[in-house]
Amino acid sequence: MAKSLFDEKLNSGKFLVTTEIGPPKGTDVSEMIHHIELLGDKVDALNVTDHQSSVMRFPSLGGCLLIKEHGGEPILQMTTRDRNRLALQADLLLAYSRGIRNVLCLTGDSLDVGDHKEAKPVFDLDSVQLIRMIRTMESGKDLGGNDLKGKPEFCIGASVHPAADFIEPQLIKFEKKVAAGAEFFQTQGIFDLDTIRRFMQYARQFNVKILAGVIVLASARMARYMNDNVPGIIVPQETIDELASVEKGKALQKGIEIAAHLIKTIKEENLCHGVHIMAVGRESIVPDILEAAGLLTKENKK
Repeated sequence: MAKSLFDEKLNSGKFLVTTEIGPPKGTDVSEMIHHIELLGDKVDALNVTDHQSSVMRFPSLGGCLLIKEHGGEPILQMTTRDRNRLALQADLLLAYSRGIRNVLCLTGDSLDVGDHKEAKPVFDLDSVQLIRMIRTMESGKDLGGNDLKGKPEFCIGASVHPAADFIEPQLIKFEKKVAAGAEFFQTQGIFDLDTIRRFMQYARQFNVKILAGVIVLASARMARYMNDNVPGIIVPQETIDELASVEKGKALQKGIEIAAHLIKTIKEENLCHGVHIMAVGRESIVPDILEAAGLLTKENKK
């Protein structure tokens, strides 16, 4: 029996589309709700980022509760950077009790790149240990070996970085995550399709689903900034030049075209099981990307 609607779709053979919503820095969630209502019926699940790039924001768990309230399918992002094993387990129990059944296990970016550099990192567990912890909880025990009164059951995801300069450590970590119990992976942003082709030759030996990460670039300046400041992102010079070549005011449209072309090619060539779209604060353009990629039906264009 499927653990969630997303879990059911993972095993249906359908080409999957997920995207992510960035929570606000504050209590005004009106824009977030607008994005949930805009995207909820156009994608298979919505991730809510967990203090992405170590910037303090409204919590992922709170965002996932909003998605549930508005009829969407949430994926809870959970990093081990900010919470110890007690807090992580407690948040998972709360999430499950409120109908959140999908979780993406992450270690989290370094605090050095965020807006609270004086904060103390926790890292009680890493992402592999977090996956193992969830599987332990599903057996009816907490991480201290104590019985749980009512046990959760999650569809567990993780991240992988196929474009890393040194791929071997990534592949070792990937295999550890699979062995720990990960069922799906959302990759870091992919701009070179040969990267995902090579990775999938290796990854297809495992019984997991891979969603290729697609980042929407709004300008050549943004692409350069991401190369210099965002861990794990490598934008090819060819893509930067393509964005820089368009007339003023047209760079975002070019970024949409680049993202849509990547998605369309991934689907047509059956390179992997789906895509994870990262619009980086521009959630409202996701329907334009889906339409350009030929993934919107008449029903969900409305």
